[in-house]
Amino acid sequence: MEIYKVSQELVCTRRTPELGHHSLRVLEAADGSLSVATDPVGAPVGKWVFTTIGTAARFAMSDPTVVTDLTICGLIDNWE
Repeated sequence: MEIYKVSQELVCTRRTPELGHHSLRVLEAADGSLSVATDPVGAPVGKWVFTTIGTAARFAMSDPTVVTDLTICGLIDNWE
């Protein structure tokens, strides 16, 4: 699992059918790199989230046939 900050919502009007109509978020890593993740939890911009990658990312979705390799699994409320 990795920790990212949600930097913005991503809206795509054309996408592969296997992706469905699931919400997408742009995530920023600690080094400033950006990634796109599916978002089954509804993470708002500015929140810190934890994610899963690879095959586990598909199983974190309600439909494991969704084509994704990065999924937000939860919001981080606090850490020290």
